Amino acid sequence: MSNIPSNLEAFWMPFTANRQFKAQPRFLVAADGMYYTSDDGRQILDGTSGLWCVNAGHSRREIAAAVADQITQLDFAPAFQMGHPAAFEFANRLTQLLPNDLHHVFFTNSGSEAVDTALKIAIAYHRIRGEAARQRLIGRERAYHGVNFGGVAVGGIGANRKFFGNLLTGVDHLPHTHNLEKNAFSQGQPQWGRHFADELERIIALHDASTIAAVIVEPVAGATGVLIPPVGYLQRLREICNKYGILLIFDEVITGFGRLGEPFAANYFGVVPDLITVAKGITNATVPMGAVFVRQGIYDAFVQGTQQGIEFFHGYTYSGHPVSCAAGMATLDIYLKEGLLSRVQKLATYWQGAVHSLRGLPYIIDIRNLGLLAAIELEPIPNKPGDRGFETFLRCYELGALVRAAGDNIALSPPLIIEKQQIDQLFDTLAKALKLLE
Repeated sequence: MSNIPSNLEAFWMPFTANRQFKAQPRFLVAADGMYYTSDDGRQILDGTSGLWCVNAGHSRREIAAAVADQITQLDFAPAFQMGHPAAFEFANRLTQLLPNDLHHVFFTNSGSEAVDTALKIAIAYHRIRGEAARQRLIGRERAYHGVNFGGVAVGGIGANRKFFGNLLTGVDHLPHTHNLEKNAFSQGQPQWGRHFADELERIIALHDASTIAAVIVEPVAGATGVLIPPVGYLQRLREICNKYGILLIFDEVITGFGRLGEPFAANYFGVVPDLITVAKGITNATVPMGAVFVRQGIYDAFVQGTQQGIEFFHGYTYSGHPVSCAAGMATLDIYLKEGLLSRVQKLATYWQGAVHSLRGLPYIIDIRNLGLLAAIELEPIPNKPGDRGFETFLRCYELGALVRAAGDNIALSPPLIIEKQQIDQLFDTLAKALKLLE
């Protein structure tokens, strides 16, 4: 196995209790298909697609070959006032998966950058059309939209916000839709809660529609613990945004690329937003990349509304990086060849049954699922929020499965290549871990 450094101090780990980890580190040294290999040689079943991102499974040789070929042919090309073929080819292929008129792609390096890009597009779009007062942004409680200034401002997870002040002014938040009393142990979309979308009407009345640029939501809120939208909720948000000329942004960094059994949640729910942010599964996480999908009318407002020169003063050195595009196209080839963008449709019923088989085990107060996503919500330890979830995560790792602790929620999002016997293995392991908590 790989040599583990004796000094772990230099690397400041993200979203990690550094002192705790470095006292008892957990190292992954290899990966293949559905499994990681730990530094002590154990096979660890990946129940989280790495970090919601390795949709086609680990170490795909096709992607590695495409990346190697691209590096030796064209390692980098500037995207400012220059182009390379792969960026245009990849953008064209992506738009074929999208509903309606989402015909344009702005490439970024991550989901965080995609969110900030989408927010800037929304504000600039209204300015170009002569409605410069539309600068207010509406997010949602318990939302996660990355860690850049805009994404944290519209996000709604308290721990991600409390150290950083206001970040952006002119931001408001919809209430989240999670209600244990009404919706605990729902299978698929809960029937109760559509009315939470009507809170947007209240916010619009408070601020006036003429000041609001966009509403941004995750179709399924992931990082907060897999919160499933109530039936009709997203459709109602679309109706209200249409009524007042407000742009609707779907953050599909997690739900994109087959997670719900359709290419995107927009396809699954039959709701077409004005912009979609993606990352993670776009390259199977092999090379970092993100993107914003943009409706035709928004792109036209910039390109046709500017007489000469640069239409949108925004971008990144690595926008449409040749190597990322190569990885993305190889990933897309796998998705299409193996039917991974729709494979969840064949697994969803079995997955749902396995998820809800845990009901009645110690400390479980809710179970939620949709597509190949699930969360098991645990009763918090008094005055120690998150401890029970983290202990379950550790127990699962010791027993041979990687899950994600989001507070006291255990979130699950395995690679789309998972087989039924591996679903059984995952939930058998989780059941054993939960029983060990007693």
